[in-house]
Amino acid sequence: MIDELGARLLDAQVAFARAQLRDTAFHSLVIDEVDHALAVASELTLAEAVTPAMIKAVAAKYAVQVPVEGAIPELVGEIAGRLHAHSVNTATRLDEVVDNHSFEKLLTTVTEMDLTSRVLTLLSESAITEDAVASVLHAAATNAADDATRVLARNAVTRTVFGAIRRAASPALPALGQRADEATRRGVRLALRWAADDGDETLADAIRDFWRQNRARSVAEFRGVVTDADIEDIVVLIFEFWRGFRDTDYLRSLIDEGIDHVFDKYGDASLFELLAELGVGREDMIEEALRFGPPVLATLDERGVIEDLLRRRLTPFYESEEYRTAIEGLQ
Repeated sequence: MIDELGARLLDAQVAFARAQLRDTAFHSLVIDEVDHALAVASELTLAEAVTPAMIKAVAAKYAVQVPVEGAIPELVGEIAGRLHAHSVNTATRLDEVVDNHSFEKLLTTVTEMDLTSRVLTLLSESAITEDAVASVLHAAATNAADDATRVLARNAVTRTVFGAIRRAASPALPALGQRADEATRRGVRLALRWAADDGDETLADAIRDFWRQNRARSVAEFRGVVTDADIEDIVVLIFEFWRGFRDTDYLRSLIDEGIDHVFDKYGDASLFELLAELGVGREDMIEEALRFGPPVLATLDERGVIEDLLRRRLTPFYESEEYRTAIEGLQ
């Protein structure tokens, strides 16, 4: 039980603490606590505060162990659908999303990357690419020949002449087909080598022309490229992939290596320096505390949550032997 003095001290302490969370008092409290925290952070390094093993355990928990089930995929899909259908897409032009200067700078940077050249060269030298292009050309030629045959077949005279030519040439068709295929592949190889040599500029010109023709159109005009059903399918595919990928040793190794690098680079740096490297400064911390603190704390105080919390944490002290020992001889 709390004695009379303890009850009076508890009431006073609760009232004082609640007053510190209001208006200008809270503003001063935030500034004071942020400054104290940063002073401590300037003397404490990352390696002194936490270990790589601790961070790896947290990363493993949230990247690997926490299930990605239930409402999360559904919520992501719903949000993506709302963004896709948002009216702002109709009112916004492409060049309002990316201005002409930024587009040109981005295009130049991407097309001049060594990676782009290496990918184009790799594709041009691939037998799979050659087969694919040759197959497309063969299908296009076959369809064109079939169309010509149907046109010729409509007339009795051309049908007779064309039939005679085909019967006469049929013994040579296999050899002709093989030579045509070889010629096609030689042409494909030449075209692919040309594409690899001049691919950057050709690609850039094609993208630039597309941009010039479409930059004044609204974002919504391209909404049909990706439908609502496509978005749902993409979300499902991403989560299905992540569900399997997150449990691989490969991902764990990448996460561990990334954390090791952070500690190799910043382990001896103070937490204050690390915050600065991340772009988080004193003013940012104060601003966000003052943005969220007052309305949240005011609501909690109105509902009696703060007073209940303070009394729940402080009451045991005024009931303790430590309190009675401390006030002995004062009464």
